[in-house]
Amino acid sequence: MTTKTALVTGATQGLGLALVEGLARRLSPADTVYLTGRDAGRVAQAVEAMPAGGAEIRGEVLDVAAPEAAARLARRLRERHGGVDVVVGNAVMRVGPDDDPRAFVREYAEVNNFGTTRLLRAFAPLLRDGGRFLVVASSLGTLNHLAPALHRHFTGLSSLDEVDERVAAWRDAVADGSARAGDWPGFVNIPSKIGQVAAVRTLAAHRRADDLARGILLAAVCPGMMNTPTSALWWDVRDAPSPAQAADELLDLVFRPTDPAHYGELVRYGEVVPWLPR
Repeated sequence: MTTKTALVTGATQGLGLALVEGLARRLSPADTVYLTGRDAGRVAQAVEAMPAGGAEIRGEVLDVAAPEAAARLARRLRERHGGVDVVVGNAVMRVGPDDDPRAFVREYAEVNNFGTTRLLRAFAPLLRDGGRFLVVASSLGTLNHLAPALHRHFTGLSSLDEVDERVAAWRDAVADGSARAGDWPGFVNIPSKIGQVAAVRTLAAHRRADDLARGILLAAVCPGMMNTPTSALWWDVRDAPSPAQAADELLDLVFRPTDPAHYGELVRYGEVVPWLPR
């Protein structure tokens, strides 16, 4: 049997860590799961703490905010394995309710949005037949949560470069304080997540026929509310699922047969979240 290679970004804690553990548990000892993060020490600690059994877990430093980092790691994995079977883009910059968006939005977009498009460019071409590429986003990442006058910023995009241009325009409007006057929501997570989903949809539009013929799934996913320290800053999450419970739902999407209805869409609990307002 052909060995499998998986990679998870933002994997030193929370959902990313749970996804690595779940992938290793469901794959075989001949397979490899890459646990990645931007801090070498935390990556090493996370790998060391993983339970034994299942696939081999290897650590790699990957800062998705660094312009060439994803491409370098993709070349390395191509040399080692010839391709990849599972990629989960989970890297995210965490912020709190008291943080000023004007102060953090540039770094925020660099990690959450440009980090996503860099990962898509670098690793989508490496997907083997039956591969899975999931971008962890949110059910907030649809046009239902954006003023109708702003929908044009994220529809009809022809390339990932154009997605980046639209995100950069929103980022600059937040940074210079003009975003609120332009009807952009004050909660920066909404346009950021919409940008992530738009990136998946844009790339999927170019790859759909070939990917589905090869059994590949490319999708954005919403893990739902989770009980994490960061979420607790914003909401009451005492009764929310743990990251491990949320990871199991996403892993089911990885290991079940490809559903063409999910391709290029935002998926939550196995159902497509509509991109356009109903």
